[in-house]
Amino acid sequence: MPLDDPHEPPAPDAQVARLNVQMRHHAAHDVMRAAVESVPNLALVSSFGAESVALLHLASRVKKDLPVLFIDTEMLFPETLAYQREVAVKLGLTRITVIKADDIATLDPDGQLHKTDTDACCALRKTVPLQKALDGFDGWITGRKRFQSGTRAQLPHFETEATQNGAGTRIKVNPLAFWAAEDVQHYIEENNLPRHPLVAQGYPSIGCAPCTSPVAAGEDPRAGRWRDQSKDECGIHFVDGKAVRIGAST
Repeated sequence: MPLDDPHEPPAPDAQVARLNVQMRHHAAHDVMRAAVESVPNLALVSSFGAESVALLHLASRVKKDLPVLFIDTEMLFPETLAYQREVAVKLGLTRITVIKADDIATLDPDGQLHKTDTDACCALRKTVPLQKALDGFDGWITGRKRFQSGTRAQLPHFETEATQNGAGTRIKVNPLAFWAAEDVQHYIEENNLPRHPLVAQGYPSIGCAPCTSPVAAGEDPRAGRWRDQSKDECGIHFVDGKAVRIGAST
């Protein structure tokens, strides 16, 4: 096929560069709509955690049948599972797929892996299942934001990402990249969105139950994740096909 064939879909890098220029000064809703219109096979990945409802609400306003991938690690708080069902009904999200690892019984039969190797546990229960699920999509939407860490200070609305095996490239969309922490809270309040019940109990960041603890006043919001460990990310974000730990998860 000739390189200038007008019917050939644009290369992901070129498409991302164009979208970033076009959407640089646009609101998150516009970025979400541009993503849905430009990437035909797109999914949103959500933990249904403390701030997830803001991104999910934006998605519901643009495309209610957008595929949403929710990873059930089988170690989540019961409140998270109930909240996922509540939000799905509240927002009218019709295509939520619950993802689970298929080899937990073999690799972590007694459910104690998180005590001896947290990285291996996250890979088994979250990273690997998600990457398998994403293999069927050309792009995915995350809730990452610039304020979450120094490594995200230049986070764009659109970026490319190598697949886990390095065999291809997909587009990653960050509609909330330019939002501040206050923007998220204001959006949730202004739209009267349901809050995760554990937020009121001192959990500003919520992951698996064994590895999440309440946060005291004055502590960093992420202090309750893998407390007293150097780990601060489950590894679902990839650079050059390799898991990276960069601040709060999706």
